[in-house]
Amino acid sequence: MHAFAALLDSLIYTRGRNAKLKLIGDYLRATPDPDRGWAMAALTGDLDLPAVKPALIRALIESRVDPVLFRMSRDYVGDTAETVALLWPVPDAPPTDVTPLTVGTVVDRLMHLSRSDAPAALAEMLDRLDAEERFALLKLATGALRVGVSARLAKQALADAFGLDVEAVEEVWHGLAPPYPTLFAWAEGRGAQPTPADVPVFRPFMLAHPLEELRVDLADYAAEWKWDGIRVQLVHVAGATRLYSRTGDDVTAAFPDVAAAFATYGVVDGELMVRGDAQGGGIAEGEGAGSFNALQQRLGRKVVSAKMLAEAPAFVRLYDILFDGAEDLRALPWTERRARLEAFAARLDPTRFDVSSVIAADDFTALEGIRAGARDAAIEGVMLKRRDSPYVAGRRAGLWYKWKRDPLTADCVMMYAQRGNGRRSSWYSDYTFGCWTGEQAGEGELLPVGKAYQGITDQEIAQLDRFVRQHTLNRFGPVREVEKSLVLEVAFDSIHESKRHKSGLAMRFPRIARIRTDKPAAEADTLAALKRLVT
Repeated sequence: MHAFAALLDSLIYTRGRNAKLKLIGDYLRATPDPDRGWAMAALTGDLDLPAVKPALIRALIESRVDPVLFRMSRDYVGDTAETVALLWPVPDAPPTDVTPLTVGTVVDRLMHLSRSDAPAALAEMLDRLDAEERFALLKLATGALRVGVSARLAKQALADAFGLDVEAVEEVWHGLAPPYPTLFAWAEGRGAQPTPADVPVFRPFMLAHPLEELRVDLADYAAEWKWDGIRVQLVHVAGATRLYSRTGDDVTAAFPDVAAAFATYGVVDGELMVRGDAQGGGIAEGEGAGSFNALQQRLGRKVVSAKMLAEAPAFVRLYDILFDGAEDLRALPWTERRARLEAFAARLDPTRFDVSSVIAADDFTALEGIRAGARDAAIEGVMLKRRDSPYVAGRRAGLWYKWKRDPLTADCVMMYAQRGNGRRSSWYSDYTFGCWTGEQAGEGELLPVGKAYQGITDQEIAQLDRFVRQHTLNRFGPVREVEKSLVLEVAFDSIHESKRHKSGLAMRFPRIARIRTDKPAAEADTLAALKRLVT
């Protein structure tokens, strides 16, 4: 564990991308199997140790130190693993087993634990480690490393360390299982390159740059709607189907209805959504597409009930095609891929799949008018795709642009605040805000309508932090209730009815747009005004 702990510690305090790549590469070359494979699984988010939950860790530390001390320390530090690693007491008797723990032995033990055995096993391992190693163990066990390394960066480091093409690594990554013995055998010249031919593996998505102030010629670019679901890749190979999210996560279990319907050999890219109010027949555009809030009820589920399958049937609006059978189409221009996609989609179940239509606009000015009038709950904006663009991984300048619709805004009153995590752990940077229940502003009571921590600068966070500290009314653990006097202008993409919230509303991607010190709380918006924005 010592080498892995040292790696995590170094990554936390290293800013530069190239320096991080070198740290990971040096570790992978110096570390034997299976430790380096499990380390890669942790860095890429592919390690799942279900026996260890945050509640278990809190219970262990609170049984050994003053619970109030732990909670105050956690509130100040902002990270449970770091707090527990520092507070964990030295055992009264030295451990009987002094064999150094390795990443492989730790993972193997945690992976085969039952929930009932986990507390004693985890405590025994923590007793054998120093503070730096305890931190690494807890991060490994909970799967929340937060060391400034994305999955893509970790794979790039592996590729650089062994002279591989990172795109070739990505091609086979999701067909392999930790600790990746065949991958490292290939990397070191001890085995053949893994092939995706017989495994439904993930290929990296093509992404878009924000359009910002740029105007493009529609003779060179095609315009499509940007739908508000989750981007997915569907892969069917050798009788097996997988659905992958944009980050490469396998979401097949949450959408078995879509997986069962995609039985045609190939790989396609599209937007996963659920059916809206429209029922029956097909799913032609403008019909049946529910809001993201409807889709969210199914996300993250490992088992979907028959009732949910019936009430929220899923479908995919197709954007692009990567493979038609075994034929790789990614090098073809968009116009040719589009024709192939339409032919491919004609062979699919029309109740589960359709093709995102091209927006008919004479020029960019006309497109601006069409976009401005789009307030359908399922539309997030417009995509602009260069007609001669190949399908390439990542964001490539000049090929694809995303042009999100302008956000909605509301004036809300700050009600509660909580400290953030990581570098924001010393600041009150997470804010809950509300609107008035009465027919007029300032009438009735304030009910929470959302929570946000994005959109503002460090200077504005410092300003709000001072307000929270100077206007606290009550404390509820890490949460402070504040005087209801400060108005925040909140921007959000859309708003939907929600039975899970007391206000009956849920915002999509809320963020703080402005601090309205010029506006009294009595003039903030009402719930009735927000309900009129529901689409």
